[in-house]
Amino acid sequence: QVQLVESGGGLVQPGGSLRLSCVASGAPFVPYAMRWYRQAPGKDRELVAQHISGGSINYGEFVRGRFTISRVDKNTVALQMDDLKPEDTAVYYCHTNWGATEYWGQGTQVTVSS
Repeated sequence: QVQLVESGGGLVQPGGSLRLSCVASGAPFVPYAMRWYRQAPGKDRELVAQHISGGSINYGEFVRGRFTISRVDKNTVALQMDDLKPEDTAVYYCHTNWGATEYWGQGTQVTVSS
């Protein structure tokens, strides 16, 4: 059973930083792509960042150079978030897939507030 476990969320003031981490376990495969999504109350889930094996990286337009996704090892992906804004408040989810099968973590809450 594939499990994705996120950590690193919390409460931070505007302009602050957080580092999220996601570890995949139980997978009979090495995740080809690992992604971070987020969902704010009343809004659709949106892609924050994607890291594809081989080094291809994509970010949501709202990131604007503030976040950095990195592949720590074959089963771990991190998201460094700097210059956080109140509108970044959301539950952040780790995601991967194997073919058409998708896997999601349980989510970690990020709250940006003074």
